[in-house]
Amino acid sequence: MVSLGYFNDVFLKGFVNKTTRRAPLINRGYYVRAKAVDYSLRCFLQQTARYSRRQILSLGAGFDSLYFRLKANGELKNVIMYEVDFPDVVQRKVTLIKNNPELMELIGCIDEMRPAQTGSLCLSGMDYKLLGIDLTEIVELDNLLMETGLNPACPTLLLSEVVLTYMKVKSSSAVIHWAANRFSSAVFVVYEQIRPDDPFGQVMQRHFTRLNSTLHALVQFPRKEAQRKRFLNKGWEECHCIDMNEFYVGFIPEQEKQRIEMLEPFDEYEEWHLKCSHYLILSASKGDLKRCLLLPPPPDFHINKSDILNPLRISVSLCETETENPHLRRFAHCSALIAPNIVVISGGFGVRVGQHGRLRDVSLMVKSGSVWKCSSVRDEGSIRLLTERMFHSMTALCDGCCMIFGGRMSPMKPDKSLLCLKCEIGDGAISSISLSVKEIECSGSAPSPRWRHTTTEVIYKGQRYLIIYGGRSPRELVLDDWHFLNLEDYSWTDIPVDGPTPESRHSHSACTWKGGVLIAGGLGTAQIPLGSIFHLRPTLSGFIWERIEAASFIPRYSHTAHILDDKLLLLGGVSIHSDSIPQVTFIDLKTGECFDYCIDTNLVKWPLMLHNHSSVLLAEEHQVLVIGGGGNCFSFGTHLNHQPVLLQLPAIR
Repeated sequence: MVSLGYFNDVFLKGFVNKTTRRAPLINRGYYVRAKAVDYSLRCFLQQTARYSRRQILSLGAGFDSLYFRLKANGELKNVIMYEVDFPDVVQRKVTLIKNNPELMELIGCIDEMRPAQTGSLCLSGMDYKLLGIDLTEIVELDNLLMETGLNPACPTLLLSEVVLTYMKVKSSSAVIHWAANRFSSAVFVVYEQIRPDDPFGQVMQRHFTRLNSTLHALVQFPRKEAQRKRFLNKGWEECHCIDMNEFYVGFIPEQEKQRIEMLEPFDEYEEWHLKCSHYLILSASKGDLKRCLLLPPPPDFHINKSDILNPLRISVSLCETETENPHLRRFAHCSALIAPNIVVISGGFGVRVGQHGRLRDVSLMVKSGSVWKCSSVRDEGSIRLLTERMFHSMTALCDGCCMIFGGRMSPMKPDKSLLCLKCEIGDGAISSISLSVKEIECSGSAPSPRWRHTTTEVIYKGQRYLIIYGGRSPRELVLDDWHFLNLEDYSWTDIPVDGPTPESRHSHSACTWKGGVLIAGGLGTAQIPLGSIFHLRPTLSGFIWERIEAASFIPRYSHTAHILDDKLLLLGGVSIHSDSIPQVTFIDLKTGECFDYCIDTNLVKWPLMLHNHSSVLLAEEHQVLVIGGGGNCFSFGTHLNHQPVLLQLPAIR
């Protein structure tokens, strides 16, 4: 991260053997962690600048280079820094420091000793104390700190980055209680995980369990309010906490956000926002520092839907398939109903030859009775024209063909082609269905290459058009344009459009409604999910944008949508405005009423992730077939929904 420019740290090389390349998602995750801790540190240093002595106590400091960065920048005036970790970790750190003249010079004269009372390793300089002791030994920890000069009366900052949660709750609570009792004026800053129960949280928990590093505090204190009450109950006078989405939106300057955007190609917004919603920064304080570090969430940020959440739950069941098909485990793909009981699926990211990667195959699902039969076509005939694209669009036309447009191989390599996928059904059996792909040459001024856009078929003045809206491109993070493709002669056509232009967006949904297109949600230019709905309505002279007024619903993106009896169904998605994951929302397009439902996933044993999925409305059955979904869950592994599921829709009057 340092080598890429996320932040500066000339001393890190003293503790790291080599540069290792990580995914941009992981870099961003650690970046926002570093910024949150640094913000807390700066607040403490500024608020306590008038004091003749200050202290920083880092619990579980590991190989952090914080002391050396602050010392080199002249920011440790009247500050003594204490670092605590396991004795073996401290021994390794001491060795690295002593073998590095630059680090030794910053510390100055040091003593290395084993205090008689504890036998714990200690490296002691004038303003730097490195202590090797297990944090669960709270009495010995207190004795060692006092022996090395810690002054409980001085303003003190305690730092704990994903440390307390690895301790059993009794032990971590003892540390919190000890700190509240020991220091008269202090701030305790904690960075760790929250929200263990939603799908991302389940994957996160399983990851740490496999590593034999159980997150003990996560179960007993799963959310921000529980964490806040924990510290207040242990003797702290004030406690504030926000998740990393709230911190990024409210505390990172816009210019800095733009700088981060330019460091490396990035297109994992869903996983970024999910990761940030599962970590918090907490500030507990007391004494003269009671108001030192407040962490208010951004204004109008949080939307609490618990008061209007419909108590009814929607049932979901596994889609019965003839055999389990690994080709259906994918995300960032497209699905379309091309004929009754026949679904075609293309592209995305999933399993191929035993490994994860971008997919170029076309898969078919054909319903026979209550069972769906599946097959995949990869490299036969014209199917080879399909590239390994993600986040493209595939629109089933009224003539039985599908138009595939856009998508990307990588965030710097968009696909420019327009393809027509034709399906010859035969007698309806899956073995009799043949697929062919043809690349379409279009006339006129083509739109810029893009992905995370939408395409929708409409009929206007007797002509069929494909309407392309929004998306992303390598040059523009968010697009706000729209284009009309005449499907009779494949010409890009200018049609007048009036009305207020919607906010730029990508990863939104689009449905055909009343001869036009209904756009809902999406991710805006500020990387904040949108809660607006717009109708591109046909008129005698062209089209006009009209905003649909609806009761407040959770802003979201990476969802799917369908129209059913003048009601807009929003399925899944990612939001940063609510403590709950968006599931199913019905919006009455005539009255603006909004109905939220939970999904009962008791019949699904694995986490069901409702983002980056695709869905098909089965109107006669009053069901939605949900295919794929999931993503790269930060450093916790990739989760792909195991098989399609069927959502039984409620009756909404």
